[in-house]
Amino acid sequence: MKKTLAIALALVMLLALCACGNKNAAPTDTPAPEATPAPADTPTPEDNADEPADQPDEQPVENSFTTVEEGKLHMSTNAAFPPYEMTTDDGGFEGIDVEVAAAIAEKLGLELVVDDMGFDAALTAAQTGQSDIVMAGVTVTDERLEVMDFSDSYATGIQVVIVKEGSPIATIDDLANAEMIGTQKATTGSIYCSDDYGVEHVTEFDTGALAVMALVNGQVDAVVIDNEPAKSFVEANEGLKILDTEYAVEDYAIGLAKGNTALLEAVNAAMAELKADGTFQDIVDKYITAE
Repeated sequence: MKKTLAIALALVMLLALCACGNKNAAPTDTPAPEATPAPADTPTPEDNADEPADQPDEQPVENSFTTVEEGKLHMSTNAAFPPYEMTTDDGGFEGIDVEVAAAIAEKLGLELVVDDMGFDAALTAAQTGQSDIVMAGVTVTDERLEVMDFSDSYATGIQVVIVKEGSPIATIDDLANAEMIGTQKATTGSIYCSDDYGVEHVTEFDTGALAVMALVNGQVDAVVIDNEPAKSFVEANEGLKILDTEYAVEDYAIGLAKGNTALLEAVNAAMAELKADGTFQDIVDKYITAE
């Protein structure tokens, strides 16, 4: 009996020792993973599900187009076409086209450079990539579309006839009786008159102002030119008037080298914004007073 009791006591002690050892010991072949709580100031992915991840600072978007001179937008023009482009007393440039071009350049992140030259040369400069755009009251025609691209139209041009007061030319039909009609070189007015009355009855001048001076001096019988500059010339020269009837109605647009699609799209987008926010109309109203 004592032997049996001693064996029983020994078994109880052995079980107690085994239980104590298992309480604190992890299995020797696979350590138990310990859970690591997320830092209090770092939200878990679940907490951030509806919040956009931090983005790096926005970098300036590079233009998809190139220009004649980096950082600049060259505009070729004939700055003798008020109120669209003209020179200032200090040798600068002003007018509807000049200010609109400057606003377009600003939207494109560029600085406007005005290159003043003859009208024909201004068209050629844009066609051949010597300038980025041409703005000079340029009318879209089928012939010009063959050699250059145009933006969306931004204004309507009206060709009119200037004569001296008391002239026998009282209507457009009377132009057929004119011995000589004055026009600005390479303009649609010159093209129309040459087609309608023959090149032998048309004299081209480098500027509209020179054509008007020829009228004042009696070298031509009439001048065909756009309505807005015509108003300026008549106001500045006593004894002239504009016939009531319009000679032709046209669309003005910005000319670019053919195939320069990226710049064309950028110019159109900038012009659309200027029209939408009222900037374009503000510029027009500055130079053309509503009648």
